Amino acid sequence: MTGVTPGKWVGRWRERNPHLPIEANGYDDGGLVSALRDGSVDIAFVRLPVDRDALSVIPLYEELAVVVVSKENELSLLDEVEPAELAGENLLDVQECGGARMAIEVAASGAGVVVLPMSVARHYNRRDVEIRPVQDAPVTTIAVAWVADNTTDEIEEFIGIVRGRTARSSRQPSAQKDAASEPKKTAKPAKTPQGKPASGRTTRRKPGTTKGAPGARGRGRRR
Repeated sequence: MTGVTPGKWVGRWRERNPHLPIEANGYDDGGLVSALRDGSVDIAFVRLPVDRDALSVIPLYEELAVVVVSKENELSLLDEVEPAELAGENLLDVQECGGARMAIEVAASGAGVVVLPMSVARHYNRRDVEIRPVQDAPVTTIAVAWVADNTTDEIEEFIGIVRGRTARSSRQPSAQKDAASEPKKTAKPAKTPQGKPASGRTTRRKPGTTKGAPGARGRGRRR
């Protein structure tokens, strides 16, 4: 998806699962859900909202909205742009322009301005435009999605990596398999105070003897 760079997550996957290959492919935002449903990809990063029918979706983080303007536009002189200051501008529609790249190209010509998620604006950034945050503009949410019926241990493993779980986390399928394969430890026999294993039998004391009284035999001494 445009603006999302999954390189760090793919790298961690390869470190933890060198025997399981993974391939990252770029798709236009509009084609990701279709690619999931037709099986072209197993898991994808999407920008909400999307049609969630038959999908499992986990929101990850939010990103700010920015406006892209030409360097000659007066808005480029501001640190931040208020929504009211966009009222007099020709707001470009991304879809009508044929995508974010073309919309930014039109904005660079001075024919209008375009509001985009920050990551998308940075992805297509050019030297002849300026990017400014828009105050109080609605944020967009980045999520990870996959077909619910196609959930596998590998998908659960990757989701755990994206959400920051460690390799030894009990919620990671690989860690659960490792724990199940470890041999169970047998309990060691208990030891007596003298350091010898307990036999499980008690010692009977002779009638008339007293513990801790040396020399006492149970019979009185003759006088």
